[in-house]
Amino acid sequence: MADKKLAILTSGGDAPGMNACIRACVRYALTKGYEVYGVGRGYVGLLEDDIFPMDHASVTNIVQLGGTIIRTGRSKEFACVEGTGKALENLKKRGINNLIVIGGDGSFHGVQRMYDVFGFNAVGIPGTIDNDMGYTDYTIGFDTACNTVLSAILSLRDTIASHDRIMVLEVMGRNCGDIALWSGLAGGAQTIVCPEETSDVNKLADEVNNIIVSRHRESALVVVAEGCKEIEEPLMKRLREVTGRTVNFVNLSYVQRGGSPTMLDRVLAARFAIHAVDLIEEGKGGRAVGIDGRKIIDVPIADSLYGEDKEFNHQLYSIANIISK
Repeated sequence: MADKKLAILTSGGDAPGMNACIRACVRYALTKGYEVYGVGRGYVGLLEDDIFPMDHASVTNIVQLGGTIIRTGRSKEFACVEGTGKALENLKKRGINNLIVIGGDGSFHGVQRMYDVFGFNAVGIPGTIDNDMGYTDYTIGFDTACNTVLSAILSLRDTIASHDRIMVLEVMGRNCGDIALWSGLAGGAQTIVCPEETSDVNKLADEVNNIIVSRHRESALVVVAEGCKEIEEPLMKRLREVTGRTVNFVNLSYVQRGGSPTMLDRVLAARFAIHAVDLIEEGKGGRAVGIDGRKIIDVPIADSLYGEDKEFNHQLYSIANIISK
């Protein structure tokens, strides 16, 4: 039965849909005859031997929950070869030779090290709200995070319209502007600032002012990706100078990482899980699951980390600029 034991862990930042993915992994693996185990607190738990059995009941009524029931964490010790070897011993002593890791690029480095250095049958599933992994169109949690931002935008509009103000809203995404772009477009933001596009503070402020004047608007919303946070203060200062209006700032921060996952994230999580378990069954470790168009794919883990950078949708950005004016 040694080859029919599978462990699952979530690592790095939590993302809505991780529980849906855990649920699908556990239940599908059980139908394949696996003994399934969870690892608490990501690679931290793997090092500290926080490993426990999971069954059908372990994942009952979790598909709608945000966060991760097995918890997550980050480990500097695991990031070295010695730490990885130590952690894998905790799996091997239980006869567990298969592992599914749900997380972002930092987590995938662990998958690569486990496979390349130790030959361990590990597979990665992309779970991060940032949607910043170049090999896959979408990651688990991205759609939910965008909908959370969209809800905030709609609430903020009530306030800025009531007070004739300008609001600058910072959203997550690290150096990827996808959350800002998609939520800003859906929320009707007047300006969207992303790290993939050149941003001139004076030009941005003039554009906002032109919208206010030419469209006889009394308020405006600017969505800024966190990868451009260095321009927030200069932009707000310039907006005050040009428009003569009150300019407020909101950072949604960790609010974007929580909440019940959307239908799209739940379905994507299930599809990723099924494919990952199939890869484990076939002994195809060192792979990363993703989606290309409507098709679930897998690529070498190294390609997911060192392949092409995330392709920004410049066409969608242009569309957002056109219809926001």
